[in-house]
Amino acid sequence: MKLQLQKFTEFANRLLPHETAYLLAVQRFQDEDRLAIIKRIDANCHRIDQFEAYDTSIDKRKYNHLQNWIEHALLAIDVDARFAWMNAMEQKIMTDSIQLDEEKDLLKQLRQYEHPAFYFTKFYELVERYRQFLLIRIRYDDFNACDDFLKRFEGAYHRSKTVTNKMLEATKDIVGQYAGSASGSIHWEEWLTEVFYDESNDGLNRYLALVRLIFISFNYGRFDILRDKFDYLDEQFYLGKYYSKRLLLNYYNNRLLYHSHFKEYEKAVYYGYLSIRNKNHDFIHYVNNLCAVLLRLERNEEALDLMKKASPELKNTGNMHSRIGFVSFYLEALNKNKKYKNAESYGDTFLQAYAKEVLQYRWHLFFTFYLEALLHRQEFGKILQTNRYYKLLEKDRAHQNKANYLPTIPCYIDIASYQEGLLSRKKLLEKWSELLQPEAHDQGKTGGLRTLIKQLQAMVPEIINYLPNIRI
Repeated sequence: MKLQLQKFTEFANRLLPHETAYLLAVQRFQDEDRLAIIKRIDANCHRIDQFEAYDTSIDKRKYNHLQNWIEHALLAIDVDARFAWMNAMEQKIMTDSIQLDEEKDLLKQLRQYEHPAFYFTKFYELVERYRQFLLIRIRYDDFNACDDFLKRFEGAYHRSKTVTNKMLEATKDIVGQYAGSASGSIHWEEWLTEVFYDESNDGLNRYLALVRLIFISFNYGRFDILRDKFDYLDEQFYLGKYYSKRLLLNYYNNRLLYHSHFKEYEKAVYYGYLSIRNKNHDFIHYVNNLCAVLLRLERNEEALDLMKKASPELKNTGNMHSRIGFVSFYLEALNKNKKYKNAESYGDTFLQAYAKEVLQYRWHLFFTFYLEALLHRQEFGKILQTNRYYKLLEKDRAHQNKANYLPTIPCYIDIASYQEGLLSRKKLLEKWSELLQPEAHDQGKTGGLRTLIKQLQAMVPEIINYLPNIRI
């Protein structure tokens, strides 16, 4: 395969299913070769583990033409590209450096505006800046066009700002509950749903409402509230609305979480691989979620290989929540591939460098897999020392109100205490006979309890095998 076609293949492999479906819907090609190429792009794009090579007998100039057409067609509907354009125009207006052709473009956008745009408030504020620019230069005709626009949409602008401000209030409660610092957020569900479905709202506020509903679904384990929203958004993306590659990748990641909750793991993996087809600011976060599903499916080598390939991207993220999540799942992948010594060493190194951040962000996830590695390494004294130093049992008690809580860390510490002779067999049986009952937890957690008990059975069969009244 020649270099030119290799470059086209690399370009096509980065496209996403909703992009190619939209392109097929809007194309008007008369040339059969171009149509055949885009249909093959679409077919390849919808697959994860299959690929059909492109026809090298077709004139390579047609591939170049098609790539240019695709880039232009997607750019024309890309809301993030429009946002970048507005930022550039604002800077040029504020610095008196806007050129005549740029002004013509801005005025054209003003005349052709269709409400509500995704970044409506940003465009409204850009027109405000431009109106000032025009007035001081005594350009009344263009000033009047801007003034008419601003008066026409003044009410909508103030409404959008009000929604944005209220969104901040909702976010404080929702993220606060997710982080364990607030008591509840379910009272925001109805309002956020109204914002999402109200097509008179700007696209940004509607999408922000959906993101917060996703957080609420995590807070309460209620992913059922997302089904109709995802179906609606899926249709909008196919129509080319609210499109940007960033938003599509985020949507695919959220679909992974949704299908994973309903144990539709193959669908979750499919969307997970779509979410990492392009690298962006949230790439590591998306890799984390995909690997979590792969590990749940016992596709352990695949998960470890994926994380090794993604690890260089860690240096590009300043998000400690994602970084610690990545390290935690990497430890799990090492454990599941029986590389316990590697997991212990990697965990030690990371903990020495980022102990403060681990405790601040994702301590429960990290220590779950770190302690598991130590158990397999029979480092029982080290487990007890780690518990004392970081007060893990104390922190775990405060963690029990989480929707997906399982007593993993207390059980691991109990095993270490038992193996060190600090906890009798009888006492351990008494503790676990109550701790490991499904009735002590949400009934939806029985799958997680089953997995935990299976792990404990491998570690201390003399306890689990004689534990009375275990019903999973």
